[in-house]
Amino acid sequence: MGSPEFPLLSKEGDVMIGGAFSIHSKITQPPLFFTEKPTRLTCSSVNLREFRYAQAMIFAIEEINKNDFLLPNVSMGFRIYDNCASTLSSIRVVMALMNGDDWIVGKSCSGQSTVHAIIGESESSSTIVLSRMTGPFQIPVISHSATCECLSNRKEYPSFFRTIASDLYQGKALAQLVEHFGWTWVGAVNSDSDYGNNGMAIFLAAAQEKGVCVEYTEKFDRAEPEKLMKVVEVIRKSTAQVIVAFMAHVEMNNLLEQLTLNNITGRQFIGVEAWITADSLVTPNSFSVLGGSLGFAVQKANISGLEEFLIKGFWETNLNCNRTNWNSMIETEPCKEIQDLIQLKDYDGDVAEIRMSTNIYKAIYAVAYSLHNILKCSQSQGCDKMVKVMPWQVVESLKQVNFTIKNGDQVWFDSTGSAVAQYEVVNWQRGSDGSVQFKPVGYYDASLPPGQKFVLNAEVITWPGGKAELPVSVCSESCRPGTRKVLQKGKPVCCYDCIPCAEGEISNTTDSNGCKKCPEEYWSNQNRDACVLKSIEYLSFTEIMGVVLVFFTLFGVLLTLIVATLFLINKDTPLVKANNSELSFLLLFSLTLCFLCSLTFIGRPSEWSCMLRHTAFGITFVLCISCILGKTLVVLMAFKATLPGSDVMKWFGPTQQRLSVLAFTLIQVLICILWLTINPPFPFKNMNHYKEKIIFECALGSPIGFWAVLGYIGLLAVLCFILAFLARKLPDNFNEAKFITFSMLIFCAVWITFIPSYISSPGKFTVAVEIFAILASSYGILFCIFAPKCYIIVLKPELNTKKHLMGKT
Repeated sequence: MGSPEFPLLSKEGDVMIGGAFSIHSKITQPPLFFTEKPTRLTCSSVNLREFRYAQAMIFAIEEINKNDFLLPNVSMGFRIYDNCASTLSSIRVVMALMNGDDWIVGKSCSGQSTVHAIIGESESSSTIVLSRMTGPFQIPVISHSATCECLSNRKEYPSFFRTIASDLYQGKALAQLVEHFGWTWVGAVNSDSDYGNNGMAIFLAAAQEKGVCVEYTEKFDRAEPEKLMKVVEVIRKSTAQVIVAFMAHVEMNNLLEQLTLNNITGRQFIGVEAWITADSLVTPNSFSVLGGSLGFAVQKANISGLEEFLIKGFWETNLNCNRTNWNSMIETEPCKEIQDLIQLKDYDGDVAEIRMSTNIYKAIYAVAYSLHNILKCSQSQGCDKMVKVMPWQVVESLKQVNFTIKNGDQVWFDSTGSAVAQYEVVNWQRGSDGSVQFKPVGYYDASLPPGQKFVLNAEVITWPGGKAELPVSVCSESCRPGTRKVLQKGKPVCCYDCIPCAEGEISNTTDSNGCKKCPEEYWSNQNRDACVLKSIEYLSFTEIMGVVLVFFTLFGVLLTLIVATLFLINKDTPLVKANNSELSFLLLFSLTLCFLCSLTFIGRPSEWSCMLRHTAFGITFVLCISCILGKTLVVLMAFKATLPGSDVMKWFGPTQQRLSVLAFTLIQVLICILWLTINPPFPFKNMNHYKEKIIFECALGSPIGFWAVLGYIGLLAVLCFILAFLARKLPDNFNEAKFITFSMLIFCAVWITFIPSYISSPGKFTVAVEIFAILASSYGILFCIFAPKCYIIVLKPELNTKKHLMGKT
């Protein structure tokens, strides 16, 4: 356009270093009529921090010029431009740095670049413009604070370097910081620029990996006030108490102003190096919004002499507000455009927090060491000034530099042209004098081993509102142990309901995604947070039911012994003799065994008790029924023997009676032996009937064996019942068939009802039903057969005569 761009600050030297900083943060574009030449861009609003960066660059160059060891006989000059925080202005700046400000008419611009390297810029978007335009000419660009990960692409930016780490590390570190405090529900706001968009994308990906959910993601540009108001409204309505702000300090300043005006306070801001230590954000009202903010800052480094230079030395020697008019070549009056800078003279309030100054210092020294190597400098012979330094040589030399500055920091560039990621974690706190302080509360160092990269001292952190307790920012409260998370439909994974674990399942951690089943012999406790051993259930001697059954068992044994004693005392009486005293005593003995066998069903099952209980029950009851069957046959045979010419009694005498009892019993013994041999009963932990407890029972082994034993007893009982029923009408005084009929009727009724009760009764009640059946049938036989006889013996002895039994009275 025929209007050369002049540097804001400049000094001639043998080698020239360019600089581009946003010394003013606002730009006003002139009206475009397309009929006349546009007027120059107007810049306003001094950015003090960026001005300090320019001062730091001059300080480093002057320090090197005074150094006898580095570039001993070569002077370094500088050309520093103000891009006014605009990519539009950045294009003019980079063209000026490459072309110079000489006005050449009618000749092509084919000379070498006027600078050997460019320091800048502060923001990633402007740095991308700078690097794209210088890339084809292999002019090195070294940025002190452009952190966009996109700049790590060596194919697109082959000559770009930076003395700060890529946002790849900061984005991941932010996610780790958020996870560290248990904040799973956050808001995200970023600058609508390469820096903000790329950095936020890295954070969001890292946050998703760590299970952090983002309620909203909003972005705006410094030139979009409408979008800014929308962002403020979203923050107002949100429930997330934590806001990750991946923003340049200009956008952050705009957002801060609106949040302050709308009185939106109490949010926990998580910041980045671009604004977390920016003094420009510290205003009388800003602490109500940003107080307690946490974020990553470039590590503070003390460079001796820099502070004194920023406050005093620069103003004395470098700010020459006279410039040469490019047309007339005559010195003009002091520049009116930088009068606002002169007002900053003697101001020192921000010097302590100018952290990026160290990065600029490192960048200048990196260029100096590169030139030192290219010019083959030595302390004795100086540098070879005949060597023509080409920008591409500087690029290649920068890749190899590795040196230590005077404060001990080591400087080198990795394969992407970046420095090692080292950050301080700082916290906005109010000092004792009321001033805002950026207090270090931890650090992040990517060069350290995994467990040592991130260190935080949470005890010294001040939270928003001056509170001492950690703020909570979750979509849903944590699910306690014993519950599991169930996602809410249509919402992020951090929004969920807590559902109690099902029976038999537990979760022993907070925020469990699922419940796990307890092992087979375990069950969940009441809180569903631990597995406990299932209670084992069996019929024991100590419980009430067991005590009652034992009582009736022993009472039955006692009654049987009393009857046996009574019969023994009266064994010579007609009544006892007439009812076959031998079989009666054998029956009483078998009844005693029947009562006692019920005790084997009580107590903890074991191998021997399981085998004993069923076999003892089967054999004793067969012995009992065999005796009753023998008595029934004796009654029938005795009646037959009274008929003329009958000799049937000789075929069923005492010997035959004993043999029949023995034969019937041996069959049952044989069945039991086969059962025990093939598949005997065994103790078994039944976990299927009840979920929450184990039934310790005796498994039948072979069900066929059990039902064979029971069936054989039933067969004998039915046979006995039929024979007794046939003999029921014989003379009353003579036979006991009527009583046997009643006893067998009770016996059969008990065991017929036993079968469905046995099958349907759960757990220990199965055993109780079986014991009840044994006791009921035993008592039935005892009372039906022996109670009438005992009545006569004890209470009606006059009826205990032969005449009465023969029916002759």
